[in-house]
Amino acid sequence: MTIRVAAAAALALAATALALAQPPARRADSPAAAAIPETEREQSYAPALVATGERPYTAQCGFCHGLDAAGASGGPDLTRSALVARDFRGDEIIPVIRAGRPDAGVPMPPFPAISDEELEAIVAFIHDRKTRAESLEGGRRAVTAEDVQSGDVAAGRRYFETHCAACHSADGDLDGIASRIDGLDLMRRMLNPRLGQGQSLRGTPRVTLTTANGERFAGLLAYRDEFTIALTEPDGRYRSFVTRNVELEIDDPLTAHFDLLGQYTDEDMHDVLTYLHTLR
Repeated sequence: MTIRVAAAAALALAATALALAQPPARRADSPAAAAIPETEREQSYAPALVATGERPYTAQCGFCHGLDAAGASGGPDLTRSALVARDFRGDEIIPVIRAGRPDAGVPMPPFPAISDEELEAIVAFIHDRKTRAESLEGGRRAVTAEDVQSGDVAAGRRYFETHCAACHSADGDLDGIASRIDGLDLMRRMLNPRLGQGQSLRGTPRVTLTTANGERFAGLLAYRDEFTIALTEPDGRYRSFVTRNVELEIDDPLTAHFDLLGQYTDEDMHDVLTYLHTLR
């Protein structure tokens, strides 16, 4: 039984691209496709102040909100923020930076030590990036969870019951899955569970090897390439073999996932993914 991890990873990446190219008839309204909200009160900042703000913004805000303020690791796109659109010279941005947002989906810590001068410069930098974003054609900067929910829930449920329910249950192992993983992360996990962090023993292939002199070894697959295969025995012992010198049997509990990669239509994939997002 062949383990097609590399092929699965490639198809998962292809799925990411497909998520960005769904026909309008099947798309839900997408936050990423919405127009950038207009700044409510006109304001301008000196180029020197904007340049000054880039350094503290990058150091304190850039990791979460992106170096261009268009969103990154958990932080929202500030160029599309309604709060930024309402803000006038920091009257709404600065209180949030000072106090943080501990109740947000991805909590934002407070930054009480940033000086007033740096805050003023950060505000100038954020507004400058918003103004620049408004001048760009298009606007998609990221894929949100809403973007990939472009399928039909009922069709996704039917597909799940036909192809997935032998191993998975909506009120069992997948109960609440969308509250733990969503968007592209859930799509990647659906297409290739090994791409997810925290792989359980339940999803690890089991290997039985027979050597030329008839010795048999069994355990969990630990490593495999074109030349070498290794396993971990139940007592924790690690054993490595030259592939051409052994007879090999692999029982991979994720084979069904990889088999489906060659069967999914684009519509099937998004129907199932949209259905999985209802399991909260």
